[in-house]
Amino acid sequence: MSYDAIVLGGGIVGLATAYEMLQREPGRRVVVCEKESALATHQTGRNSGVLHSGIYYKPGSLKATNCRAGKALMEEFCREQAIPYDICGKVIVAVDKVELPRLEGIYQRGQANGVLCERIGRERLLELEPYCAGIEAIHVPEAGIVDYRQVSEKLGALIRERGGDIWLNAKVEKIVERESEIAVETTAGSLVGQFAINCCGLYCDRVARLTGAKPEATIVPFRGEYFELRPEAERLCRNLIYPVPDLNFPFLGVHFTRMIHGGVECGPNAVMAMAREGYGKLDVNFGDLWESLSYSGFRSLVWRHWQAGMQEFYRSCSKAAFVRSLQRLVPDIKANDISTAPAGIRAQAIAPNGDLVDDFLIQREGRMINVLNAPSPAATSSLQIAKTIVDSF
Repeated sequence: MSYDAIVLGGGIVGLATAYEMLQREPGRRVVVCEKESALATHQTGRNSGVLHSGIYYKPGSLKATNCRAGKALMEEFCREQAIPYDICGKVIVAVDKVELPRLEGIYQRGQANGVLCERIGRERLLELEPYCAGIEAIHVPEAGIVDYRQVSEKLGALIRERGGDIWLNAKVEKIVERESEIAVETTAGSLVGQFAINCCGLYCDRVARLTGAKPEATIVPFRGEYFELRPEAERLCRNLIYPVPDLNFPFLGVHFTRMIHGGVECGPNAVMAMAREGYGKLDVNFGDLWESLSYSGFRSLVWRHWQAGMQEFYRSCSKAAFVRSLQRLVPDIKANDISTAPAGIRAQAIAPNGDLVDDFLIQREGRMINVLNAPSPAATSSLQIAKTIVDSF
């Protein structure tokens, strides 16, 4: 099978890229290859569904610029396709004076990035979230919620309507780049194209290496574990409640998220997973585990931040510890107010020196474009990331 472009990975970034190509050139021959039997199975289908405003990200970074533009595109897409979304707003809460300088730093980033936000005191905070602790907060009224799996399903349908193909159960096994084309062998068959775009998320570094490329970073999987509020406790959170994060880390801390189809999620924590698809605490893939443990970048990260890692691990093992983290934001939460919810995996790129790659990382190698780091806010940003990718052809 011959195509103009082969998109590897059926998550929201891959689907948005295929959709963008077909929007620009309706007659283009495009195929999406997904190793699972359905689209959006991993990071896209297991996130909390937040439409991020772009307040956290370093001004001028790919995350900041793509998130702002991508959010506007995502809202427009949802309106056009009748996909429910809600611009419900969020609060980022400082619970003591020590956090105020970091809160101000986030506010300044928001201002620099053009985010509609304001510093508020406790009185206004309680109007927005009556059960929330905190001495000050940032109110971000333009943050929202959506179902990214539903968005992905619509993108898949539109790709097919516009003449594109989607191959399911098509795991990439071999890639060979030639002078005039790139050939891809999958478990569903072989195909050739003018370009290939690697949007494989948890496996993006491995797929990149199939072409002989040497990615700047290696993926280490981190499991995000969630709870959800029982129906009788949902009154404790109206919309989105976040703590003040440490901007040196790409994780935002345990928070509360109202879901577009009902319910409130609490979490996630962030612990190293023992498999790239290790959604359960006891899920182990010894090849994946050895790859993480033997990687010098991961060992350097652990050496520098072992205390934070131990805190995350303890919270993973102890529901009481998890509840205490939630109580910093909403003191009325009790252990019997929450029940276990499905976990997600974050494909976190780590540099050889142990730095967590904190920006989107997109590299071109010949006829292959590799998306090598696209964690949150990639779903919010996906339609704009797709434009960035297609512009690079």
